[in-house]
Amino acid sequence: MTEARIDAVDIDTDGEDDADREAVEHEREEIREFVKGLSADDIKSGSWFTKLSAQALSSYTDKVDWQYFQERYEGVPADAIVDQRMKMAARYAALEGGLSAGAYTAAVVATLGSLGGASPATVPAAVATMMVDVAFITRLQLRLAYDIAVLYRVPLDLSDPEDMWKLIRVAFTIKSGEAVREGAIKVVPALVRPLIKRFYSRAVLAAGRGLPVVGKFLLQRNVIKIGIPLVGVPLAVVLNRYTTLLAGRHAQAVFRNEARVIELAEGLSKRSRHPQLMLWVAWLVIMADDKIADDEALLIRHLVRLVRDHHQVVDEQLAHLVDIDPAEVWRRIDAEPGDLSDILDAADRVATVDGAVNASEKAVISELRDRCLRA
Repeated sequence: MTEARIDAVDIDTDGEDDADREAVEHEREEIREFVKGLSADDIKSGSWFTKLSAQALSSYTDKVDWQYFQERYEGVPADAIVDQRMKMAARYAALEGGLSAGAYTAAVVATLGSLGGASPATVPAAVATMMVDVAFITRLQLRLAYDIAVLYRVPLDLSDPEDMWKLIRVAFTIKSGEAVREGAIKVVPALVRPLIKRFYSRAVLAAGRGLPVVGKFLLQRNVIKIGIPLVGVPLAVVLNRYTTLLAGRHAQAVFRNEARVIELAEGLSKRSRHPQLMLWVAWLVIMADDKIADDEALLIRHLVRLVRDHHQVVDEQLAHLVDIDPAEVWRRIDAEPGDLSDILDAADRVATVDGAVNASEKAVISELRDRCLRA
């Protein structure tokens, strides 16, 4: 969605109205211009996705930041803005699905397998029309995920390949082809479900097997809207709406959770009177069960960053550590005079970041409590 068109829809607006339709038509026209520049090889190789990602995020991310939303929705909690933007994106996706579905026929799928050549002129009109739908939904969901990350103030550096790949995975809920298929089956009418199951196993998807993982995923997700006769428009509408809501909810779950972990790390860093010691204790608690949960890895990464930013502390010894020795941590605790209640509080909070405290973590905290009270 372009920034101007987003602003045209008020946060409290519900339902499909003329403003929504106008915004969707405007977006489709932009996407048509993008698709006109694609060659058949771009579509078959999956490089269309790389080009679209650059086009979708370059100017958009320059303007859309946390301050951008604060100016428009001043005082509104992030959860409320995220909810409304997901609903708006779902409305746009459904409208676009209805507009594109009329061009979908089984012949389009067959055409995919025979694409060739490097010139845009070699792309059949039917395939170009299909790509408008695919590219529209792709850009919509990519920007929605980015918006959600911004609203929860999760830092993303899209010039960093790791952060860019993270955004892509979150935006398109990339897990497995099976997860995509089962998700599609659950949302469509019961009458159509057997058709979708058969369609996903048919050889028509062979044309997509050569695409890179993201391009293949997005093509497969859209192909089922093409090959099922008679139900094209209703199915396209419901799938577009559903996959966009699914993408939004997934992005909300991921980035809201990361925001929770960052908030915890910020609190621990700001309150700590012993920031370097806190890092050692946090790592000891995390490694108590010899496993590192995703939230634990996220927490220690942000803790190290925030302690560096807030306290100018960089611990090279900890950074180069392979196996943490509890005796080394106890030595550091015993050598520290005064009140260590902040360290004990940090240990308690670190232990709960990934859920209930397990027996190994409890044992470490019990020993820590004894030593802190003796200090």
